[in-house]
Amino acid sequence: MAGRYPENWIEELRSRNDIVQTVSGYVALKKRGKNYVGLCPFHSEKTASFNVDGEAQLYYCFGCKAGGTVINFLMDIEHLTFQEAVEQLAERAHMPLPQTVEDEDYERRRSQRERLLGANREAARYFHSMLFTPEGEKALRYLKDRGLSDGVIRKFGLGAAPAGWDSLTRYMKEKGYTEAELALVGLSVIREAEPAAEGHPGRPRRVFDMFRDRAMFPIIDQYGNVLAFGGRVLGKGEPKYLNTSDTPVFNKRKGVFAANLLRKERHLDRVILVEGYMDVVSLTQFGVRGVAATLGTALTNEQARLLKRFAPQVYLSYDGDAAGQHAILRGLDIFREEGIPVRVLDFPDGLDPDEFIRRDGAEAFAKLPVLTPETYRIRRLRAEADFSSEQGKAEFARKAVALLTPLDPVEREGYLKQLCVATGFSREVLDAQMADELKKAGKAVPKAPAAKREDPARTLGISGEGGSGGVRRAAAGNRPALSEEEWEVLRAQEMLIGLMATGRLPEGMTHVEDFADSGLERIYQDLQSGALPAALIDREEDEESRSRLTRLLLSPAAGSTDEMIAMAQDCVKQIRRGRVRQQMQEIEGRMANCNGETLNDLMKEYQKLSEQMRKMT
Repeated sequence: MAGRYPENWIEELRSRNDIVQTVSGYVALKKRGKNYVGLCPFHSEKTASFNVDGEAQLYYCFGCKAGGTVINFLMDIEHLTFQEAVEQLAERAHMPLPQTVEDEDYERRRSQRERLLGANREAARYFHSMLFTPEGEKALRYLKDRGLSDGVIRKFGLGAAPAGWDSLTRYMKEKGYTEAELALVGLSVIREAEPAAEGHPGRPRRVFDMFRDRAMFPIIDQYGNVLAFGGRVLGKGEPKYLNTSDTPVFNKRKGVFAANLLRKERHLDRVILVEGYMDVVSLTQFGVRGVAATLGTALTNEQARLLKRFAPQVYLSYDGDAAGQHAILRGLDIFREEGIPVRVLDFPDGLDPDEFIRRDGAEAFAKLPVLTPETYRIRRLRAEADFSSEQGKAEFARKAVALLTPLDPVEREGYLKQLCVATGFSREVLDAQMADELKKAGKAVPKAPAAKREDPARTLGISGEGGSGGVRRAAAGNRPALSEEEWEVLRAQEMLIGLMATGRLPEGMTHVEDFADSGLERIYQDLQSGALPAALIDREEDEESRSRLTRLLLSPAAGSTDEMIAMAQDCVKQIRRGRVRQQMQEIEGRMANCNGETLNDLMKEYQKLSEQMRKMT
């Protein structure tokens, strides 16, 4: 993951952002031995299982298995990408990014971005302050009529754009912003002069506000930057909602409304995605957590990927009208493309989320039916089908069965039973139709799986494939695949890796032959070549591999270097005894199938190994 930055620069970045100090900004840590412990910020717990190793500069939770470096911690706690986390840590440490040296235009763009974000921030303050003046009375009355409290108005920074043509423009110019900057960020409109011509008197140059006589909704990203605005017309007028067009600091395809509030939520199990700003504000006022909206455009893949940072799944909660229902179908396609689990909230009576929760309350909202994508799609097919004719029912059945083709046989079972009831077709008929659909999709018709003899290494998940991240641990239920002695040897190899990662073991104490698993062997070779534990973890692409590697590289619980060396000696002895024991077992197996001179040679070799084993005792 650190590929786009020089490794030595990333190394310095980690060293200048102490992990204990960084984590302490989010978690109350207590010293326990050489490490620090606290309640994990990534899952709910009452007993502290979250550990921070100041020596290795790693964190690891023995409860939820989250782990990594200071960069990974910031990514997880703030819902950032690797690049975004690096940029934040670089800013904290006052380290210029490498690209500032390579990209001559970088400083100009950064300076412009700061100016434009500053203009948006100042405009948001202006709109909010105007809400409580006579000029904002109409907007405040609109918000109050929608049932909003002063608290939620402040929480979202809602405001009012005055009816005057250039009230904001004049205010911003007094604050030092130029007309060009205001136009670039979408706060002002510049209409150039037109000279007089025959039959046309001409027109002077004019600069006026983009938003006039509207209730204002600031669009704030997950880092707290005001990127743009949405303005709701007060009274009659078009468009009903006017949104900032794309600017150098805003792309409506890449953000969502209320991302700043999503970032502050902890332990979200889903994001509720709605269509409108007012839906977000209203649901939030009623205590619903994790609500966001798209920005005046249809859902995009970029927005879906952004939402995935905040929760493992998304509930689509669009309006009950035809446009909203069509948007749900499109949304289901996008989340499927991105591999994000999605469900649909089923609102009655064609209501939108704001209307429903104001009518029925938060308790009723919490009890709304949550539909799977297949259930929702089949309902839509049912609503459009002509059940008055056999042909209509048959067409519905064919389309419904086609929808179920991507599902596994267990998931299909329940849907097929429901289709039997809904259509009147027998199960045999629907199974035959499913077989046809599977053939069209190039899939085999499901059969009972043949019994397979399990490969112990595969059962345990121990594999060297994929570099250091290839080290796999067994699930508790799979433990019988290795004997107790083999497990002890594996644990000794893992502990030895952790001891090596401290850099305190004397040279020549360990050898590559001490690591039978190819994944552990590769970690050993990386550490021997001088790689830092944190650098190895930052190379990992997926969270699961990062977690395993972090657990391996955590410093073992030993106080002094002498204690660590003693622990390492015990590990090496156990590993080498295990290797000799395995060789003896292999010879025993060979002796059972040979005789004569070959048997004598094997017996001599066995005796040597027995003597070697005795000396290791």
